[in-house]
Amino acid sequence: MQHTALKHLTALSIGALIAFSSQAVAQSATTENTTKDHKHSHAHDHKKPEPKLIDESKVQARDLSDWENDWQSIYPFLQDGTLDPVMEHKAESGKKTAEEYRAYYETGYKTDVERILIEGATVAFFKDGKPVQGTYKSDGYEILTYKSGNQGIRFVYEKSGGDAAAPQFIQFSDHEMVPTKVDHFHLYWGDDRAALLKEVSNWPTYFPAEWSGTDIVKSMTSH
Repeated sequence: MQHTALKHLTALSIGALIAFSSQAVAQSATTENTTKDHKHSHAHDHKKPEPKLIDESKVQARDLSDWENDWQSIYPFLQDGTLDPVMEHKAESGKKTAEEYRAYYETGYKTDVERILIEGATVAFFKDGKPVQGTYKSDGYEILTYKSGNQGIRFVYEKSGGDAAAPQFIQFSDHEMVPTKVDHFHLYWGDDRAALLKEVSNWPTYFPAEWSGTDIVKSMTSH
């Protein structure tokens, strides 16, 4: 009788051990799968964003009238501290400090052309209040691919007349690719078309001449 009871107890113990082992294996598999799922999800969370590419089929020719206006450089506003709130705003969500952004834009905005006046096909460049001007005609556009993988577009114009001192080429970049009026733009100018296309660190930026520093800050911090 004792022998029979002992056999029964042993069978129960073995059964419990098997059940415990099965649960442990199941728990281990569940934990492993959860860990894998977490790693998989984590990898997706840190996936590099897709580059921003230009769909060339949507690009349309643009006339100089898109930029017809009296424009002022915003470089002086960076120098006198007016744009400090913009740098602080960028630092809140960016990867640089406000001071690092200021140094970046010091290179980007730097120019001695404080004003640009565009009327019809005529573009006048003002240095210390003194203008040189030229007449310009469209020379197409260029799509550029940057180190980041993103693409940008520049609309190119070539001088057809005017002062010898006026640049032979000007290239507009304003984040648009169809005819439209804009409230600011980046401008590249010089006598070598190909060399200008390689310039990606200095991009003098212009806003409407009638805008105050406060207006410019408000526009730049609204997006």
